[in-house]
Amino acid sequence: MRDLLELTARAEPTHFWFQGFRTYMAPVIRDIAAGRRDLRILDCGCGTGYNMQTLLAPWGRTFGFDLEQDAMWRARARGRPIVRANIQHIPFRSDSVDLATSFDVIQSVPDDRRALREIARVLRPGGHVVLNVTALDILRGDHSEVWGEQRRYNPDRAARLLADAGLEAVRISFLFASLLPLMLAVRRVQALRRTFRPPQGDADLAVPVAPVNGALAWLVRTEAALARRFRLPFGSSLLIVGRKP
Repeated sequence: MRDLLELTARAEPTHFWFQGFRTYMAPVIRDIAAGRRDLRILDCGCGTGYNMQTLLAPWGRTFGFDLEQDAMWRARARGRPIVRANIQHIPFRSDSVDLATSFDVIQSVPDDRRALREIARVLRPGGHVVLNVTALDILRGDHSEVWGEQRRYNPDRAARLLADAGLEAVRISFLFASLLPLMLAVRRVQALRRTFRPPQGDADLAVPVAPVNGALAWLVRTEAALARRFRLPFGSSLLIVGRKP
């Protein structure tokens, strides 16, 4: 896990997927903030803390937790207040957070319903949760195996998850549709390679050569701009936004 976290830390600033992810998420967070910069924000499964620093910090006071100790130390090194904790047992008071985020975590949690109920518990009335989760079972690959992915989501499953936690669905939409052909090809190659070797979870974190990385980053940024007006019919990830009544 330490090696994967190191690769993630190196990839986050420049890798086309992470660039696209931030392009997608930034306006979502901005719309929720609605001009406020005093939000209490909790990042559940904060990883290296990069998203806290770049996406969340401009909108208020950020807190985070992660189950992995190496991740916790990396996030603390960025000056973020971090504790080691499990998303199924969040060590925060009820009704204490304006915004809770969890990016690519819920799909690897043994009990996703319990995790989201915990998130709902710590949200203040009127507070929001923003999740990014994996979608489309056909895209399961080496990355899924190494990171302990237990499930993928579709809009119906996401809606049921929110409802079970007592949250209103604000937005459920696919992301990264433009990358599907590339991802399907990569997953096919990985499936063939698994005949001869164990899953290699670091492959998705390798930053392509600059021209390719730049072109793919532009593609996803363009898609993200279009997705502000049109809902994508499919994609490799699912954005879930909920609100506590």
